Amino acid sequence: MSYALRSGVTTRRFVGRGGRRSAVAVLVLVALALPGLSGCGKGGGPSAAGSAGAVEVAAVAVTPQDAPVSYEFVAQTQSSRQVNIQARVSGFLEKRLYTEGAMVKEGQVLFTMDTRPFETQVAAQAAALAKQQAALEVARANFERTKPLTAQNALSQKDLDDATGQFHAAEAEVEAARARLESAKLDLSYCTIASPVTGITGAAQQQDGAYISPSNSLLTTVAALSPMWVNFSLSENQMQTYVDMRAKGVMRAPKDDEYVVEVLLVDGSLYPHTGRITFAAPSYNAQTGTFLLRASVDNPDGVLRPNMFVRVRLKGAILPQAIQVPQRAVQQGAEGQFVWVVGQGSTAERRPVVIGKWQGSNWFVSEGLHAEDQVIVDGLLTLRAGVPVAVKTVTLDAASADTTGSAP
Repeated sequence: MSYALRSGVTTRRFVGRGGRRSAVAVLVLVALALPGLSGCGKGGGPSAAGSAGAVEVAAVAVTPQDAPVSYEFVAQTQSSRQVNIQARVSGFLEKRLYTEGAMVKEGQVLFTMDTRPFETQVAAQAAALAKQQAALEVARANFERTKPLTAQNALSQKDLDDATGQFHAAEAEVEAARARLESAKLDLSYCTIASPVTGITGAAQQQDGAYISPSNSLLTTVAALSPMWVNFSLSENQMQTYVDMRAKGVMRAPKDDEYVVEVLLVDGSLYPHTGRITFAAPSYNAQTGTFLLRASVDNPDGVLRPNMFVRVRLKGAILPQAIQVPQRAVQQGAEGQFVWVVGQGSTAERRPVVIGKWQGSNWFVSEGLHAEDQVIVDGLLTLRAGVPVAVKTVTLDAASADTTGSAP
């Protein structure tokens, strides 16, 4: 304060002497000098900043342990039994007896055809059978008369041979007539067209009154809804990775490869029924280079429909002694991915890592971390190599719960 007063006096003296430019210069010098002097009085400056406290961070301790892992794939549903309903005989379509798109039961009648021409054929074949049966009786009687007379040499052996041949020919004609009658009855039964499975019907391809022939015999389709097949494919790279991980012991498959298959619907919700893999293609698809797998899933309520796009999640595999870190702990640098760990002397240390699968809110780390390492998960923005840190230890579950991530 005294210095400021003296400076003011000095200024007035200069002004009083008429030196306006000198007074301005002195004022500038005083203004520049005062902040520095006041700073010295408070003990601030670079030296004070350099003695700042440790950065507060939260960290999780690395604990290798067996971890269940799941794998997700894009999939498409398929009816386990989709049947084309086709007319087996030619004729006029009389009536459609089902509602298009409705569920039908096995044995339920879907269509009927005009039966009159087929009933006529049945009657005609029945009459032909009766005629042949009458001819057979005549041939049998002739044979029975000829046989004892031939034994008494009253008739020649040729007469017996002729009677025997006529009798057997009449028997064959009866069997042929009976077969023609059965065929006519079968054609008549084909006029009533029923569903061979319980399932959902498609649109009618032919309308009432249409003439049905082999060229337009498809009438509709019926697709069974339970069980539903879910088809998905693995690329060659994915299959090779799977084989290598099993060979190296990095991944342990479930017993007998009995994976549990979960289905995720288009809105991300979990379908309530799980399934099992029931089919694996014997070879790769030549066009796509992928390996087809099929799961069978119960579908009692008909939620799944054929040709839906869904996601499947295979569960049952184990990663032995796996290391997981929260997703937000992993950062990307010019040289790759890295994490911050608590180094010697409670200082921040940058550690490069090799990342594996992202599951839920965590990354699996295949290289770079060891048991008991402390990985920093909070306070990352202010970290620099060698900066002292004050560590608050949290659990992996608590650290992961703060992250909103999802598996790719």
